Amino acid sequence: MVVTLPSDYRPSEDEEFMNALQQEYFRQKLLRWRHELLREAGATLNSLSAGGITEADLTDRASVETDRALELRTRDRARKLISKIDQALERIANGTYGYCEETFEPIGLRRLEARPIATLSIEAQERHERMEKVHRDD
Repeated sequence: MVVTLPSDYRPSEDEEFMNALQQEYFRQKLLRWRHELLREAGATLNSLSAGGITEADLTDRASVETDRALELRTRDRARKLISKIDQALERIANGTYGYCEETFEPIGLRRLEARPIATLSIEAQERHERMEKVHRDD
């Protein structure tokens, strides 16, 4: 089934949760985000493969090396994020997107708008973080 979104569409609490329009809205949002991350990764790859460090000054060379290391860490985070985006797209395809993995209750549109890869409701996420903190303190 092909769903066409109006250009000004925004999910609303007045609609049935995760109806076809909402699913398509979040699918497109996730695809745009994924595309942007891949574009940035390509630009980084081009930049890093453009050549070695040519700065003669040790301070400049260290600065360039630090910038490259930071960029590689950023790209690694983006790679992990792309994986989470792919998982979210898979959940849209199988009809589980937007529902908490622990409680199976709706996650909520505002949370999904802010974090479209969310898998837990706010309450479940808070419980999860409290448990992590308790176990981390041991």
